[in-house]
Amino acid sequence: MSVSVLVGSQWGDEGKGKIVDILSEKYEIVTRYQGGANAGHTVEIDDKKFVLHLIPSGILRENVICVIGNGVVIDPTALLEEISLLEKNDIKVAGRLFISHNAHLIMPYHKLLDSISESGENKIGTTGRGIGPCYIDKYARKGIKIVDLLNRKVLEEKIRENLIEKNNLLKKVYEHAELNVEEIIKQYVEFDKAIDKYVKDVPVYLNNAISEGKSILLEGAQGALLDVDHGTYPYVTSSSPTSGGACTGTGIPPTKIDSVIGIVKAYTTRVGNGPFPTELLDDDGESLRKIGAEYGATTGRPRRCGWLDTALVRYSAMINGFDSVAITKLDVLSQFDQIKVCGGYELDGKTLKSFPTDVDRLSKVIPVYKKLPGWKKDISNCLSYAELPKATKDYLKFISGEAGIKIDIISVGPKRQQTFYVD
Repeated sequence: MSVSVLVGSQWGDEGKGKIVDILSEKYEIVTRYQGGANAGHTVEIDDKKFVLHLIPSGILRENVICVIGNGVVIDPTALLEEISLLEKNDIKVAGRLFISHNAHLIMPYHKLLDSISESGENKIGTTGRGIGPCYIDKYARKGIKIVDLLNRKVLEEKIRENLIEKNNLLKKVYEHAELNVEEIIKQYVEFDKAIDKYVKDVPVYLNNAISEGKSILLEGAQGALLDVDHGTYPYVTSSSPTSGGACTGTGIPPTKIDSVIGIVKAYTTRVGNGPFPTELLDDDGESLRKIGAEYGATTGRPRRCGWLDTALVRYSAMINGFDSVAITKLDVLSQFDQIKVCGGYELDGKTLKSFPTDVDRLSKVIPVYKKLPGWKKDISNCLSYAELPKATKDYLKFISGEAGIKIDIISVGPKRQQTFYVD
């Protein structure tokens, strides 16, 4: 038996989709535990590229069962589009995908309210996919769950009740046209027919699987610094991407977790607003964006880019309890003569002893850098740690020591075969 949690250690976009695909070879079940279709996990296999938003990347391994946990908020349109995309590529989904009956549904009014909110002055930088408003309704006890689809009367009552409030808000506050109740009810009744075969009592299923000795990989979306409790609030997501969220988002108790795997991009990126100490607004930043193809898989937005921040990773390793990490996009740094790594911060002339999550202090810190020599050699064809240039190995050893992490997996390109384990 093995139950592992996989967590993005930075602000998301660390390459979790690819690493989940690699690790899925060793697991029987892969489960997504939080977030929604605002996440985009990209996997390249041969000449095909798959971008998945809700279904775990493990679906690309034919013997793997994939599960969407109760902590995920589900957009019916996005889910059905993904299922269709996979089936068109001859990837079997039926019998291999299960969805928690307790997962909450994103409704049309969630998307609309999210879009209106992001058009105002106080933007957070969300994807506008309705994730936040859906979680708001969940915790306000007004949410609509997958299980509600099974009872037409309950579903209609909840939608009508919610639309009274939402339409009042749209009309009187935002001066926006009201939404049609009947159309929404019809849309979600049809959705029920399409997904009924996938619905399952996920906590029972997963805990039974553990009892039977099956291996499970729990996959988070976004990154630890976007955690609603431990991230750079308010510039965060609306759920808990940290390892703790894996338990509440699936129904697996903490005592059943065997290991936590972190994903660390070899440099740092961020999408949306919020402080970013090592952000580069110069040619180096543009080079990282261009070489690393740093554009959002979900929105296409250009990502903000900067040098690796080991102070940030050290904090992430602490709150998540990383047993090991995978380093991704190491090949992107091959073009640089010199590489900088932030090991800590100064604020008001004093060295900070810990990572400040409050945005006011974080926006004022001065990063303290260590300069390392680049390797100026293409490493995208390296198949083992031994084949890496000495300067690359020195870089890995340095960031391992600075961040207090154990590197087990290295990725040197976007394709499945451009990944290897450290012996």
